[in-house]
Amino acid sequence: MTQAPKTTAPRRPRPNPGRPRTGARVAAVQALFQSEAGGESAETVIDQFVRHRIGTLGSEDGFEDGRVPQADVPLFSRIVRGAAKDSETIDAAISAHLSGNWTLERLDPVLRALLRAAASELWGGANDTPAKVVINEYMDIAHGFFDAEEPRFANGVLDALARQMRGNEFQPRA
Repeated sequence: MTQAPKTTAPRRPRPNPGRPRTGARVAAVQALFQSEAGGESAETVIDQFVRHRIGTLGSEDGFEDGRVPQADVPLFSRIVRGAAKDSETIDAAISAHLSGNWTLERLDPVLRALLRAAASELWGGANDTPAKVVINEYMDIAHGFFDAEEPRFANGVLDALARQMRGNEFQPRA
């Protein structure tokens, strides 16, 4: 089990604008955070992001304003919808890998959104992205949001989740 980190003020990640799948993951973390903070449904937040945050939208503004200039919209939508649809399973899986008296509710809300997005991608869908790639992508995002211990904490939880949800990908090849 992993010890939960002390929380610090999150930063905004700056993914490479030429990587739409990374952009989709960043947007998914932001959308899940917004959904929880504002009590909005996944569909409402997806619609808001597609209309107001994804793409250039005729402006030079970008990541600093919470926008994701380039993002794979179908992947973004799949992650957010999956996190909402499978929220009980995902939250239980994440909680199982927290140590001591740490609960999901005690985690920084951005870290919680990041873990939920990653777990959604690991758990659902066609699994078209290898688990190790999913972990690496969310680790890059964690480093974009946080300076302190959160990325290391996220790595431990994500590794445990990936081994639980996609254990076959971690088996030695014969």
